Amino acid sequence: MLKEPLISIITPCYNSEKYIAEAIESVLAQTYKNWEMIIIDDYSSDNSLDIVNTYAQKDGRIKVVRQERNSGAAAARNRGIDISKGEYLAFLDSDDLWLSEKLEKQLRFMQKYNCDFSFTERELIDEMGNPLRVKTRVIKKLTYKRNLFHCFTGCSATIYKQDINNRIYGPDLKNCDDYALFLRVLRCTRNAMGYNENLSKYRIVKGSLSRNKFKKFPYFIEMMTKYEKQNIFAAYFYLFTNQIIKLFWKYKKVQKLLP
Repeated sequence: MLKEPLISIITPCYNSEKYIAEAIESVLAQTYKNWEMIIIDDYSSDNSLDIVNTYAQKDGRIKVVRQERNSGAAAARNRGIDISKGEYLAFLDSDDLWLSEKLEKQLRFMQKYNCDFSFTERELIDEMGNPLRVKTRVIKKLTYKRNLFHCFTGCSATIYKQDINNRIYGPDLKNCDDYALFLRVLRCTRNAMGYNENLSKYRIVKGSLSRNKFKKFPYFIEMMTKYEKQNIFAAYFYLFTNQIIKLFWKYKKVQKLLP
């Protein structure tokens, strides 16, 4: 019997004591067992490091690396990529959650359709973990050019194959860093597909930088002009299309279940 491929799960963690244990528990509950979880503690000042170290002492698949200074999610994610050993890379933000069959179902989907990049639906939850009855949509086929028009991928919903001899790293941005990383990966991807099933939960945290779209705009323009080599007019055009698609298409209501 062929050995199942190793999936490296990368989780940047900064002052996430409220949520990190739930994120780790959702990984431990996975039906797919051949994974390593690399948690990069970005110089947290709360109890995050103690929490993740407790889990690492109990399960050798969990590895903890502490940054020497607070460097941001992009740098933390890149460090995780650098030390990962898996054929596949998966990402789980410290405040998000996975359903128990997430890795297994998504990997089987990728193997069945011979794709090297996939992303799934995500359900939105509030800070307490309560469902907001909203899910993200996915598109069946994704390309680099399509993802310029809108970031269809979600960080905690994405898995892709990596070449450990030619690793791809994201630029050092304070925001839009995961979007920029996935654009770089999609440049080299043969077959990227959306998997139309909700397998993760995306937590909406009030006051976070990622939730303030106006504060994100300068980073978006920097990403498009400096790293994607778009002219300023194209950068603002893609900013516009990203916001329009998000406003009118990205989310769908989930019907309330009857008791």
